[in-house]
Order: sequence, then structure tokens, then C-alpha cells
Amino acid sequence: MISSVGMPTRKRSASPAPADGPLVDTFGRVHTDLRISVTDRCNFRCSYCMPAENMTWLRREGILTFEEIERVARVLKGLGVIAVRLTGGEPLARADLPVLVAKLAAIGFDDLSLTTNGVGLPHLAQALVDAGLQRVNVSCDSLDRERFASITRRDALDAVLAGMDAAEAAGLAPVKVNVVLMRDVNDDEVVDFAAFARKTGRPVRFIEYMPLDAAHAWERPDVVPAREIVERIDAVFPLEAVGSRDDDPAPADRYRFADGRGEIGVIASVTDAFCGSCNRLRLTADGALRNCLFATQESSVRDLLRAGSSDADLEALCRRVVWSKAAGHGIDAPNFTPPERSMSQIGG
Repeated sequence: MISSVGMPTRKRSASPAPADGPLVDTFGRVHTDLRISVTDRCNFRCSYCMPAENMTWLRREGILTFEEIERVARVLKGLGVIAVRLTGGEPLARADLPVLVAKLAAIGFDDLSLTTNGVGLPHLAQALVDAGLQRVNVSCDSLDRERFASITRRDALDAVLAGMDAAEAAGLAPVKVNVVLMRDVNDDEVVDFAAFARKTGRPVRFIEYMPLDAAHAWERPDVVPAREIVERIDAVFPLEAVGSRDDDPAPADRYRFADGRGEIGVIASVTDAFCGSCNRLRLTADGALRNCLFATQESSVRDLLRAGSSDADLEALCRRVVWSKAAGHGIDAPNFTPPERSMSQIGG
């Protein structure tokens, strides 16, 4: 049962994690979606994610090898995971990424996708498609060059737009565009991005600003609520809802333009959380398995792998991690504490 604020309401079970069956938590949520961060490194320094300078990177020997990632993914496929998304940091900063994509594609996931800032796509899009990549999301938080440079601390808007074009040319259409909205920073571009979606055919997904910045400077007034985003667009370009959360566990609430010229999505991670239908778990670049983006605890599969543990041991750890998942992220709770790691260190 799901409450009106998106949190499970059934009572948490006190029993140990099941030894077989689907990858389920104590609230009955079945986990089928895996986010794999392949690196914490990035060629941008987005203000809502990373400090401008003095970022401490993971040591290379501490990052999972492609073979280690492949093994974890294969075990989780056996537990019912059907979708994998590669993230970072900037995943295209990881050398030879198409090699990993080919390994994951060979496992046979239903969906294999990537989230990127797009700068590397002109050079890598075709190789990624040839390796088996099916979809791509490109992050772009402003259509104004100066503002884009201010947010990302890089003058790279033209390169990002070229990356979108390259992805489409390689067959990764439609390219989805991710936009993190922040009050009084870029929220005046909501309608501009809607017009961009209509012009290009690229679905734009507006994401509420979350407390995952490295500086821990996030404040609730900085969030532009999803409801406001939809209302502002609908006033200019009338919208119609597409489906509902009951039909689709994906985080975005989707809307199509009433005249048929494309669609947008909104991800209300803060104001209308989708925790009640969350089916995700995350693997960080250094091999920590996390059951929530905002989890304050994580378990190392890297240590298990490098200690010579069996696949059965790895499966048991995955089951325990998912079984221990909380009802929700708790952003509105008085005692909420953001994770120590920032978004780039966890993986989007």
C-alpha cells in the first residue's frame, strides 16, 4: 500500500532477508533497476553537485574493474534486475567505456542506458551503439551560454548540444534531456525548455533540486516544485498527463503537449517523492551497493569480490542491502541528514 506522499505504509518485516525469490525489501518493493557509476570524475563542476576546485578523486585501484562490474551485474540479473543505467561523475570520462557496455549487453538486460553531460558523444556515440547501448540522457541545465557556464563552471553549451546531435545520428533517438531546476538560477527557462522539446522532439525531464551538493548548501526554498513547473508550461503549451505512477515505476511523471508535438517529464524527488514505487539500487564506482540515493549506510561488494567470495555470497549481500531499505528518503523529516557523499560520488 502506498500513502498519498509516496511512502510505503505497510509494516516493516523483522524477518531476515529471503534466500530466494525476487529482490524485495521489507515493504514489498521489487527491485529491477540498477544504476552503475563507472567513475566519480567529471569534466564539469556543476554547482549543485561538485565544488569548483579541490575535488578529491577516488584512487584508480579502488574503482571496480569492468570485469568486477560485469560480475555484479550478472549476479543481479539472476536476481531479477532487468534495467541498467551507467552514470558517474561523467561516465564518458572512463576509458574504453564501450568495452563495458558490450559486456553488459551480452548479459541480456532489457534496457541498457547512459546518463552523460554529452561532451564526449561526438567521439563515442557510434561505438556505444555498436556495443549495445540503447538509450541516452543528456544533462543540460540552461540554454543560455553564459548561464550554462555559470552553473557548470565550463563554457560548453555548444559541445553539449553537439553531443545530442551525435547521439541522434548514431541511432539513440529520442535523446532525453535532464534539467535540474533551481529557484532564481534557471527556473525562468522552464518554458524555453518546453519550446526546445517541441522543436527538437527531445523529451525534457525537469528534476527537482535535491540535497546532494558537495557544499551541503541546499535549502528547501531553492526547490522549484514539480507542480509549479507543469502549471507554468501548461499556461503556454497545454499539457495532457501520460499514464500514472500506478502503471509505471519510473520516477518521471510524463506529460505530452496537447497538440501532439512531443512531451516533458517532471521528477518530484522532493515535493512528491516516488519512494513508494522505487525499484532501484545503486553501485558506486568504488563498489559500494546502496539501496537509496540518500542512504547513510552502504555495503562494499568490492571487498567481497577481492576477498575471493562466491557468487552466492555476493547474492546474499545484495539481498540484505535491498531488504534493509527504508520506507523513504526522509527529506522532510526533522532529523534528516544528507549522505556524506555528493551526487558525483554516488552516481545519479
